[in-house]
Amino acid sequence: MNVKAEQQTTAMDTVKLMAAIAILIGGIAAFYMFEAQSTLLRVIALLVITGVATAVALTSAQGKSLWNFATAARTEVRKVVWPSRQEIIQTTLIVLFVVLLVGLFLWAVDGILGWILRSIVGGG
Repeated sequence: MNVKAEQQTTAMDTVKLMAAIAILIGGIAAFYMFEAQSTLLRVIALLVITGVATAVALTSAQGKSLWNFATAARTEVRKVVWPSRQEIIQTTLIVLFVVLLVGLFLWAVDGILGWILRSIVGGG
């Protein structure tokens, strides 16, 4: 079994994460402060600032852990055997058929219970 030691969070990692958050908040504030500027330029600047904040956050232990998780998840998604179009259509039709049957069954049970209740209370 492959056991990995849990990474310890250092004070520097906390500083890096706080700096990334500060950069992101500053970028969002600047986006609204420079409202007179072109929207395209403000969006591009905000994307660049978001990239910088992400790069700073990824240098921390938590960021590296998140990056490793994302790459492992991507690898696992590539291993999945996805169903063919025919299998998807067949499964969808089966689900629709079963939903229709259950709907008809519940409608019949509701009608029968309603008739019984009307018979008991004399509602006609």
